[in-house]
Amino acid sequence: MERPAETPADSDSDSDSDSGLPAGPPAGRPPLLVVDGANVVGSVPDGWWRDRRGAAERLRDALVDVAADGLPGLPGPLTVVLVVEGAARGVAEVPGVRVVSAPGSGDDRIVELVAAESASVSGPASGPTSASVPVSAAGRRLLVVTADRELRERVAALGAELLGPRAVRRSPGRTDRTDRPH
Repeated sequence: MERPAETPADSDSDSDSDSGLPAGPPAGRPPLLVVDGANVVGSVPDGWWRDRRGAAERLRDALVDVAADGLPGLPGPLTVVLVVEGAARGVAEVPGVRVVSAPGSGDDRIVELVAAESASVSGPASGPTSASVPVSAAGRRLLVVTADRELRERVAALGAELLGPRAVRRSPGRTDRTDRPH
């Protein structure tokens, strides 16, 4: 039996060159966590402004554990995409964390990524514990980490769930009800 011709959606490539998101089969894909790097880094006054690139690299490195282990209420593995802008552009990817450098506004790039992933929200996830969890057209949960009010409104309108920066900046074992997906 011959195998059907491969389509772009079936490609074995590591990413979708148009969207910048990791590619893979739609069924059973891990949740996608898109992180607003500038917003998360800026949420803690730890001197990040003296070395924006270094701060983004530290965040990227911390996200490796998030990708593997997940978050409270969202078990891993997760597909993590860190969006950086400005002086943090060019931060390299590491295994488990894809880094997307926004050519302009990081917020606009995040909206583009979310829109590409959730071209249409297919409705609630199946299963007894996920009756009200939206699933992207690609068949997975889509979450955005930011405290930016305008960005939160824009991506929520596209079907993304929202998390605050503390969700990825937590100490081990700490849980905050306000940082659970909603």
